[in-house]
Formats: sequence, structure tokens, C-alpha cells
Amino acid sequence: MSSQLNPEVVRQALKEVKVPGTKVDVLSINLIGEITVTGGDVTVTVVHTTEKEETIAGVREGVAKAVSALPGVLTVNVPVDDRRAPKKKAPTGPHGQSPDPFADRAKLPGVARVIAVASAKGGVGKSSVAVNLALALKERGLKVGLLDADVYGPSVPTMLGVREMPEVTEDRKIYPVMSHGLQVISMGLLMPPDQPVIWRGPLVFAAIKQFLKDVQWQDLDVLVVDMPPGTGDAQLTLVQQVPLSGVVMVTTPQEVALADVRRGIKMFGDVDVPVLGIVENMSYFVCPNCSSEHDIFGRGGGGEVARQFGIPLLAEIPITADIRTGGDQGKPAVEIDGSPAREAFRKLADKVDELAMEPK
Repeated sequence: MSSQLNPEVVRQALKEVKVPGTKVDVLSINLIGEITVTGGDVTVTVVHTTEKEETIAGVREGVAKAVSALPGVLTVNVPVDDRRAPKKKAPTGPHGQSPDPFADRAKLPGVARVIAVASAKGGVGKSSVAVNLALALKERGLKVGLLDADVYGPSVPTMLGVREMPEVTEDRKIYPVMSHGLQVISMGLLMPPDQPVIWRGPLVFAAIKQFLKDVQWQDLDVLVVDMPPGTGDAQLTLVQQVPLSGVVMVTTPQEVALADVRRGIKMFGDVDVPVLGIVENMSYFVCPNCSSEHDIFGRGGGGEVARQFGIPLLAEIPITADIRTGGDQGKPAVEIDGSPAREAFRKLADKVDELAMEPK
């Protein structure tokens, strides 16, 4: 039996080993290094890409269990290649500058334009804007994809009412699921319900990079990316990997949100990514009985920041029950006839489609 044992047989078995607490296999995010087989003795190297020791310990345990179950295996060794150790100083240019952090940036196959929807602060309705913008762009006759890059808080599956697992091929290519006419991928489709993602930066980087490079987008006119809040790893990963047509910044009217959106605009400016404009979400409330508008969180703050940076105010989205109930029930506001938010999102899509030119 041992004569049938080889590294490829071992690799096939490892496809069933998941990262603890997820549905993602250890091969998909490159946690497995060299595999050697000598007779019945097998060595599988686990690559340490995170400082969370519990994750690596769980991976090693899963690898040992899966390999031990193979016919012909006598011993299993699972060493760790700890890549957290400081590297030698990278080579620099003639004037001592750092290597180009954008060296790997390339257009995505099958995608004409990539538009990020971002906020520097959580709780401003960024995902609602991303979902409804994607659907409104689809209504314009465009082929649209939606990438939920909010690894820690993926809400797109709930807002679209989709639970289907993406198809993953043997060569680790991922096919997005179809929902509401959109091609969709999200960490929420790869995780058990209510399972938190407890990952440090390197694994977040690997997951977003895989979503960008390994998902098989099919002839998209636009890919809308729902970014996590903040100005950290996820944002830098996106701009370093893919040329963006532009970013839509989402805020609410009050100053506590506006201060953060200013930082977000400056961050994208520092990495030479065009900010298409600002969406002021939760801008006002329309009374269902008297049709009068009420400025619950104030109003006009988004326009003030837009003027400050010389960029457009793309839309003022009202607070409506349709956005909340539709998001919970998988029926976004754009698809609800008579919703006060429907027309606002459609006008937003018109402006974004006009402003977001295909990157060179």
C-alpha cells in the first residue's frame, strides 16, 4: 500500500482540512508548504502566516489526523515554517527607496472596472449602499459583480438573502454565486452562521487577495467592492492588487462620522486612488403620514466635506424602513417599488457609472 503513497495523494487529503472555525481549506489560503513522502513516513510543513498560535495548532492537528488516515502511512511529521521572523532587508533602488508596493497590481481578468464602496467608520450603512448601488448599476443594463471584502463582518449574504456555497475547483478557483442578477462572493458564504473570523492581518490579506485573484468573474462591466470600515490592511491590499476606477465614500451627516470620512479620503489620495464622491447616508427621514422631511442626524455634512475636498456629493440617501426590512429579508430597497430610497440609489448609480472611467 505504501507504494501508492505520494505527495499528490497527501495534498488531495488536505483539501478536507479546514482552518479552525471556517469552511476554508488549508490549501486555499496557502497554509501548506512542502510535502515529502519517504516510504510510509510523511512530512507536511505548515506555513505560519499568523501570530495566533491556536489557529496553527488546530491546523497541525487537522493535518496530522487527515494524513494518518491514509493507507500506508506509518509516521506523520508536521513541522512549522514560521514566516513571522524578520526578513533580511529588501533590496532598494538607486536612491534607497523601498521596493514598489504596487508591483503585483494588475487588472482582474473578466472585469472592466472596479469600484470600491468605503467608509472610515462603521455603522454608516456602507454595505447597504454597496448592495443597492450594485443592483442599480445592474438596472442600467450592466453586468455587475459584488465582492464583500468585509472579512470580519460580512453582511452582503444577509442583505441579498443568499446562502449558497461558492463552487471551488480542484485548482482552487472560485466561482461566484448568482443572486438578484449579480455575481457575488463573500466570506459569509464560506463560514458557518454566526462564526466570528478571528484572524490577524496576514490571513485577512490572503483572503482578500484570493477573492481578487482566484474568483472567476465572468465578463463584468463593473465589480463593486464592499470594503470593511477603516484605513488598514484590507484597504491597502485592494489598492495594491487592483487598479481602481474609483472609490465611493459613505458617511452620515453628524461630525463624528465626517471626521473619519475626511481621514478616509486623505488615505485614498495618498495612494493615488480617485475618490468619485461622497454619499450622505441616513440623510433625512420622510414622515410616512405627512411626507415632511426630518433631519434626525443633521443634514448637509456630507456636502460640506465634498466642497472641502473638491469632489461631488453623489447622493443623499433617506432613512427608510424599506432599507432596514429589505436588508434583513434579502430584498434590497432598489427592488422595492415606491421606496423613497429607490430613486436616490438609481441616481447614485447614474453618477457613479458616468464618473468611474475604466482604469488604464
